[in-house]
Amino acid sequence: MALQRSGFSLSISKFFSFLPNPTSLLSLYTQSPSLVDDDNVYCAVSKFNRMLDMRPVPPIFAFGKILGSLLKMKHYSTVILLCKQMELNGIHPNIVTLSILINCFCHLHQMTCAFSVLTKILKLGYHPNVITVNTLIRGLCLEGELKKALNFHDKVLAQGFQFDEFTYGILTDGLCKIGETKAAIQLLRRIIEGQSIKPNVVMYTIILNRLLSDKLINKVYDLYSEMVSNNIRPNIYTYPILIGALCKEGKMKEAKNVLAVMLKACVKPNDIICSNLMDAYCVVNEIENAKRVLKAMTQMGVVPTVYHHTIMIKGLCKNKRVDEAMNLFKEMHKRNMVVTTVTYNSLIDGLCKNHQLDKAIELFSEMTEKGIQPNMYTHRIIIDGMCKGGRLKSAQTYFENLLIRGDCVNVYTFHAIIRGLCRKGLVDEALRMWSKMEVNACTPDVITFETIIRALFEKNEYDKAEKFLHQMMRRGLLKR
Repeated sequence: MALQRSGFSLSISKFFSFLPNPTSLLSLYTQSPSLVDDDNVYCAVSKFNRMLDMRPVPPIFAFGKILGSLLKMKHYSTVILLCKQMELNGIHPNIVTLSILINCFCHLHQMTCAFSVLTKILKLGYHPNVITVNTLIRGLCLEGELKKALNFHDKVLAQGFQFDEFTYGILTDGLCKIGETKAAIQLLRRIIEGQSIKPNVVMYTIILNRLLSDKLINKVYDLYSEMVSNNIRPNIYTYPILIGALCKEGKMKEAKNVLAVMLKACVKPNDIICSNLMDAYCVVNEIENAKRVLKAMTQMGVVPTVYHHTIMIKGLCKNKRVDEAMNLFKEMHKRNMVVTTVTYNSLIDGLCKNHQLDKAIELFSEMTEKGIQPNMYTHRIIIDGMCKGGRLKSAQTYFENLLIRGDCVNVYTFHAIIRGLCRKGLVDEALRMWSKMEVNACTPDVITFETIIRALFEKNEYDKAEKFLHQMMRRGLLKR
């Protein structure tokens, strides 16, 4: 059934109002240096202009072909300008060119214009197909207008329009992205009850991924079981989610069983599955198994990345195998891998915790010399390492320099130096640092309060400690 016109009252006359009025489309196009270099786009626009001058004018589908190719190349503004030029030359659009125009407006976040084109489609007596309507729903979802997208869906559905599985994939994805997982599951139930559209693996996978992100592991299992009972086979995107869920629960045996099922189904493991397994093995201190996964990756056709090596370095450091971590780090350099701040942080932290502060500082210097920017976590590691390594003065100087330079510091950076000062009984210095926290937009947390209060009690300064306790209660950090 065609969409009725009464639901849309947007003005078509303003539909090109935000665009310029080019005297020569080609000359306007060539003003953009990014487009000049693109021979394909230049040739397409040139051909389009030549077609405008032809007599007789080529059929509309020939223009649509060029517009479609430009759409695929993501030159949305160019398509819109060409459509305007076409209409100025008296060439009437058809359903294909108008649908392409809707797609372009949606990509450019011009939803008012997109719906104006829909109004024009209806006034011309065309029947929009499901691809066109899906494009509009996707556009609304990308703008975060889920309520409008669902209302539009309901209105169109009430008129007898038939949607497809892509429609519900778009809506499910949109709901999950704004954290409305419960609504996404309810939508899935509506589809199953309606029986006109069969839910597919994409819809389930989108929701499973969100449930995993929300750490709702039991719900991941339940929904996965439901999916399998509905004879929907998992795909390359579903397996990593389930394996990730099992790994987060420390259920390594079950995770390996799912991996075996996946391999039996001839689904090739990807880098996400490998990183999930490695990370989980490191968490439960099964380092040798993590190393086996890293080694097996190339045999499975998966290229180990910096991320995988960083997981391994972190796991080795956690298990006090810092020398092995350093060797792996050197191996990364030999392979010309671009080492990140996270990799350096993992190794510097490992060295500090294993009482190799000089090596940690040396590595930190190497990091900055190579132009790799330290982050707040790096600063916390260095300050904490210096404090625990008996170099409190160096830690204070380092921290003060951060404040002078205006570098980003957070509550954890402050806590590291405050804890170091309190350990040495320098409570007044710690309180001075405390006063600087709020000046630097850092709100003290429970741990920082407890550190200060404990230090004050040890100094027999009970009145001050009591004031901090009351302050904790006022801030809602301690129940009365």
